[in-house]
Amino acid sequence: MENLNNVEQTIAVQSQDTCQLLNTFKDKMTLSLKVCAHCTLCAESCFMFMKNNKDPHYMPSYKFINSIGVIYKKKGNLKRNDLEKMKDIVWKHCVLCTRCYCPIGIDIPSMISTARSYCRAQGVYPEFDEIY
Repeated sequence: MENLNNVEQTIAVQSQDTCQLLNTFKDKMTLSLKVCAHCTLCAESCFMFMKNNKDPHYMPSYKFINSIGVIYKKKGNLKRNDLEKMKDIVWKHCVLCTRCYCPIGIDIPSMISTARSYCRAQGVYPEFDEIY
């Protein structure tokens, strides 16, 4: 049974709906990823980052690059276990409060919301009884 679970975790996921989602936001994702200077100036605007002892995993730029950046780099051809890793980034580490500030103008909440939509379309999202 364990081998079956491992096989399921490596199956590529994508559907026509997710392709359409990626095409809708492709220009915005491309521009945002190209202009991100990795300056980390967005970090201190995030209360999750500040609350979690400035853990870099909670930096808005980290969340953006490790969610949308991964989806973009792999052209949406992710495996289920990639999405499971992304689940904590886009739900547990971000509440979409829209407080994150990018001095370059990247709309980080919009990008994280798009990553959530992509994960949700693949059936990857936190269960209501999961405690974060």
